[in-house]
Amino acid sequence: MTSDPIDEHLLSGRTWADFCDHLKRCGEQILRPEAPADLQTRAEGYRYLTRLLRIGLEMHIEFADPAHPGFFKTSHETAKIGADNPDNLYEYSRLDGRHEYRISGHRGSVAYLSFGTQKGGYETDGTLIQTGFIDASRLQVEADGSFEIWLSRTPRPSNWLPMEEATNSVIVRQTFLDRKNEQPAKLHIERVGTVEPPAALDPHVLHRALGRVGSFVENTARLFADWAASYQPNTNQLPPADQALCQAVGGDPNIFYYHSSWALNDDEALVIEVEKVPECDFWNLQINNYWMESLDYRHHRICINKHAARYDERGGVTLILSRQDPGHPNWLQTAGLRQGTMCLRWVGARQYCHPTTRVVKVTDLQEAR
Repeated sequence: MTSDPIDEHLLSGRTWADFCDHLKRCGEQILRPEAPADLQTRAEGYRYLTRLLRIGLEMHIEFADPAHPGFFKTSHETAKIGADNPDNLYEYSRLDGRHEYRISGHRGSVAYLSFGTQKGGYETDGTLIQTGFIDASRLQVEADGSFEIWLSRTPRPSNWLPMEEATNSVIVRQTFLDRKNEQPAKLHIERVGTVEPPAALDPHVLHRALGRVGSFVENTARLFADWAASYQPNTNQLPPADQALCQAVGGDPNIFYYHSSWALNDDEALVIEVEKVPECDFWNLQINNYWMESLDYRHHRICINKHAARYDERGGVTLILSRQDPGHPNWLQTAGLRQGTMCLRWVGARQYCHPTTRVVKVTDLQEAR
């Protein structure tokens, strides 16, 4: 029998048992006393944990080697974190700030494209601090649409994405105005220099990685359950979020965020009005469940953006959230839920017009048509 404790844990099955026990403990975040106790919210909470587990396994096992980086999607149709933007394609890769990397690709036609290096992690201290940032407005692109970005601690003359020694990841946001007609950027990432091919699985690496996966699931669930709980005093309002807090957990610095909660009876509607939409690269409003997962945008209209919205003659916009269709062009569906969270974001705006809200009967909206 080996005297190394990690070897003993692996051989005895303790590594796996501890991992399973950690996942079991994650369920406590769904049972928090302030969280809604209805059957729907509980079921969505447990599904949410399975989705976080899938993301954690990709992040800390399958794509965890910074010597052989690769992009994977951290939020998408069936895996969601922290008011994931339905108009976004999120791509993520692990890094090691002691080395240099190169991203190469083709720009495509997507409306907004940004790259940010980060340090920290939800699995450790619950933060994602930006260590470098570049967006497409500052990106030098060749005539054929190709480009390269250098990720390093020392400056580069063009398309430089700064890192620090503690940098451990890069996040890419591709934001669509019209996903059906825009082409996403095609990206590839590699570490610069001589890199040996991947070796066989290191048992100790797997042992530690399983611990990080469990911590990622638990801490991510706790973080955004804390956020959701903090929105309850402002239910059916939409005040500006704490921008510093949004940035501390990985928000895009070009985005101004609004977060809140909503709760409606089946015959009620939430009317959200913006007197004049500010000049910006992009904006949207999205509806989430209590756990801050965007609702199923594959089958329900739960998000409206700059391209899809119908504006009034003053350049303002009125958005309607309800279960029943009020016959309004800017209708957002609750998808059968009675409560949840929501997010409005201005991207690249220099000034902001804060929204106002009110709850009315759906029949009043229908009669006013």
